[in-house]
Amino acid sequence: MPHRGKKYREAEKLVQRNTLYDTKEAVALIKKTSTTSFDATIEIHVTTTANVKHADQVVRSTTTLPAGTGKTKRIAVFADGGQEAEAKKAGADVVGGEDLIEKVLKGEIDFDIAIATPKMMRSLAKAARILGPKGLMPSPKSGTVTDNISAAIEELKQGKIEFRTDKNGIIHSIIGKVSFSEKDILENLQTIMKAIVQNKPSGVKGVFLKSISLSSTMGPGISVSPSDLLWK
Repeated sequence: MPHRGKKYREAEKLVQRNTLYDTKEAVALIKKTSTTSFDATIEIHVTTTANVKHADQVVRSTTTLPAGTGKTKRIAVFADGGQEAEAKKAGADVVGGEDLIEKVLKGEIDFDIAIATPKMMRSLAKAARILGPKGLMPSPKSGTVTDNISAAIEELKQGKIEFRTDKNGIIHSIIGKVSFSEKDILENLQTIMKAIVQNKPSGVKGVFLKSISLSSTMGPGISVSPSDLLWK
């Protein structure tokens, strides 16, 4: 077991183990158990019964959190011609075509999320082995492959997020900051859970959700009752 600091141990005492909290209790507790001096990020961890070894059981989609994420992400746009100018005007932090792809191939990645025009995808494919493992490869499913660059950038700045199952069938996602009001955290929480349930793969039969927990940066996990969350 890793050594835990005093602040963590004190926060952990506030969480009752083997207890499934209702959403309001969990959100209030996540604020109380934050141990950092900075504005900690709140994450949700959803363990599903999906077997991601089967393509028809992979969960991958997007939703827009009503209160946003509280985190500023650097947006890169792979485009050429007039669309480069459009991307810059819309607020992209990094813009380029073949030149930007070459930087990525050299390991120069100065962005948190990437958008690409359909035209650029053929060239960008050679960088898939680098961007893919980092979760940065643009995808039509996530709305990051599009000719409507301005709209895509605006959605991301307004709190659009992508969520997907990892190799163990678990979905990890940011849902806000500890400084958010309990109302905003709760709305973000309910929004992403509705989106996850709506994207239950057809290949998954029976129970889909095994467990749900919340945690803040360097804080203890808090288990949430799926039934309480989904029927609010």
